[in-house]
Amino acid sequence: MKTIFSGIQPSGTLTIGNYLGAIQQFVQLQDDYQCYFCIVDEHAITVPQDRLKLRQNIRSLAALYLASGINPEDSTLFIQSEVPAHTQLGWMLQSISYIGELERMTQYKDKSTGKEGVSSGLLTYPSLMAADILLYNTNLVPVGEDQKQHLELTRNLAQRFNNRFNDIFTVPEVRIPKVGARIMSLQEPTKKMSKSDENEKGYISMLDEPKKIEKKIKSAVTDSEGIVRFDKENKPGVSNLLNIYSSCTGESIETLTAKYDGKGYGDFKQGVASAVIGVLKPIQEKYAALIDSDELDDILDAGAEKASFTANKTVAKAKKAMGLGRVIKKK
Repeated sequence: MKTIFSGIQPSGTLTIGNYLGAIQQFVQLQDDYQCYFCIVDEHAITVPQDRLKLRQNIRSLAALYLASGINPEDSTLFIQSEVPAHTQLGWMLQSISYIGELERMTQYKDKSTGKEGVSSGLLTYPSLMAADILLYNTNLVPVGEDQKQHLELTRNLAQRFNNRFNDIFTVPEVRIPKVGARIMSLQEPTKKMSKSDENEKGYISMLDEPKKIEKKIKSAVTDSEGIVRFDKENKPGVSNLLNIYSSCTGESIETLTAKYDGKGYGDFKQGVASAVIGVLKPIQEKYAALIDSDELDDILDAGAEKASFTANKTVAKAKKAMGLGRVIKKK
């Protein structure tokens, strides 16, 4: 059975974009693959974090994974910092990463531009991300389009290590969904929806109440044409809402545009809101039951133990290949 790895940073409550672009895929794939799903909290500290809020976000993200349909019987769910092999291999891969290729990462450029002081971790975290993936002999990585560049670096580092030392790592492939891969801001539809957006109207949190969801979608930016049709270049707002609607219902964009032919944006936005609420309501109910439960802790403990078993074996092989450690003489 092929292996999948993916992770999300606990930097805030997930948005509908995170769900449609990533977690929804995870749920669909877990029956056919050996899956490792990780809360990558060590990536989160490349920028300043409030420690109490970070711990709360880690727990909340774990509960949302499970509430969304991740089955701990089929998948391994764990917290990155509870499996030390991630940072161990991360350092080893950092030693074969080139500064030039790390500086070319788009996310590094975006997050460092205009900053007076930039953490070295912000520059080198793609090496840690590569370690996250390579530890589990990963064949497939389901991600949004914004992470494609990092996956190419992961593939390069795996091939570089294999060629330079020993053929240890599986070179992973990227999997990007055809619909819902990149959900945009409701207020700036040319920019990706983000849970860290300062404008709360720009994103829908997975824990937003129904009335709040309706209000945000009703205030979503569209245009003056008044016609529901998909045109990403000239109608980014309407196209984004169609993308969300299609991803939530499974109906094609062509079907939805036909459904709202001759109708205004008011009816259309109400339909989008109803679709989003219909997806999130059962998730929110399961989340409420899990967030403070012992069951959540038990699942995370078991996940860390299972992940460590596989990850430690990979690190041992990589250390041996690089010549790290000492030779134990037989007595």
